[in-house]
Amino acid sequence: MEMRRLGRTGMDVSLLGFGCGAVGGLMVKGDPADQERAVSEALDMGINYFDTAQQYGNGQSETNLGRVFKSLRTNAYVGTKVRLPPTEPGQIAQAVAASLEASLTRLQMDQVDLFQFHNAIVNATNGGNFAATQVLDEVVPAFERLRRQGKCRFIGITAVGETPALHQVADAGVFDTAQVSYNLLNPTPGAVVQGAYPAQDFNDLLGHTHAANMGVIAIRVLAGGALSGSEERHPLGSPPPAPIGSGTTYTRDIERALRFEPLVREGYADSLVEAAIRYVIAHHAVSTVLVGYSTMDHLKYAAQSIAKGPLPQAALNLVTELQRGFVGETR
Repeated sequence: MEMRRLGRTGMDVSLLGFGCGAVGGLMVKGDPADQERAVSEALDMGINYFDTAQQYGNGQSETNLGRVFKSLRTNAYVGTKVRLPPTEPGQIAQAVAASLEASLTRLQMDQVDLFQFHNAIVNATNGGNFAATQVLDEVVPAFERLRRQGKCRFIGITAVGETPALHQVADAGVFDTAQVSYNLLNPTPGAVVQGAYPAQDFNDLLGHTHAANMGVIAIRVLAGGALSGSEERHPLGSPPPAPIGSGTTYTRDIERALRFEPLVREGYADSLVEAAIRYVIAHHAVSTVLVGYSTMDHLKYAAQSIAKGPLPQAALNLVTELQRGFVGETR
């Protein structure tokens, strides 16, 4: 398993991470024995980063991951998150601390390697979406206090929200990592694809995170499953999730995913899933990619795809041409 540096954390993390969320569902609703087998197999493959959150199964993912880690006695890296409800001014620090304490209890740990702010970051606070200024002025001090207390080693964000606000937070240089939604259907965080989308949609979020020496955890690499090209979902998986930065609906994302079938027909990848994973790891700023698993076969296939390495330049050139085909369409 290839390792990459997670930004300024100095941690070398496996290029393939283990997503413990509800989209795959294994660590939320899976059989306990299957969960232990999957984590054990992942560790044997060299996977050393496991990502969970308080809201995955209302704490069930953390509980299950903590049980499995205790049984296997592993010291792999663990990241979790807090998503705050609309919070009264002055109550953020208390809410953040309470969330992490509850997560540590479920995980049966004294400390997590990475603690991440899961709310959308926007220009002006609106309900559970937090303004960049509020994140920097109130959330960061709360996180830093927990770091000083030894509750977490590093701090990060889920980089979802409004582009200028995300750039502002990244540029501040206070967070160690960012989870970035980046995939074949949503390439704009990685680089401008000339002519691919209207100019106002262009952003270079990975450029900002790279300049700030932030580790990048790529999420939604399969667009919630749409990049399989099929509507079929495993019983353990969540219902089709709302798109992030791609189409207007999940069905629309599947329609667009099928446009990348030339990558398979021309022999650059064995499937759309493989092409999607290998596309994301071609970006130098990406430290690790999270894939959600429902079965051992999903885990093994993702690892096999990673082992083939990034898509070759010829395939990336083809991707750019296919993405240009979206010009003028309503996303």
